[in-house]
Amino acid sequence: MRSQISKTRLWIARIMSGLVILFMLFDGVFKLIQPAPVVEGTLVLGYAQHHIGVIGILALVSTVLYAIPRTAVLGALLLTGFFGGVIATQIRVDAPLFTHTLFAVYLAILMWGGLWLRNERVRKLLFAVKEEK
Repeated sequence: MRSQISKTRLWIARIMSGLVILFMLFDGVFKLIQPAPVVEGTLVLGYAQHHIGVIGILALVSTVLYAIPRTAVLGALLLTGFFGGVIATQIRVDAPLFTHTLFAVYLAILMWGGLWLRNERVRKLLFAVKEEK
């Protein structure tokens, strides 16, 4: 049985999730296209150029899974792991905390927040919400 959520909450969830999806699609596609600034930025982070395409594919697959309602939780879990790698990389290169290192945390908050707002099962799982009878 599926409970209804307000239109406002649904739109907030869609906007939150949409921002993450758009950013990650942009990031993944540019890693596949590999323009010079992307290659330079990735090399500075300590990755070889042949890693860039693999990172892009992982980002895109995880994002597409997150964008599909039926596989959104799996996509969120995969993106959480991806974001963990981003955070570790930024810490390793001593990147600025609030603008670079925590950016993946901001995306994760938007991602899980959007999923939490639109998915009753996620709300129950994350915060052990009691069912109303």
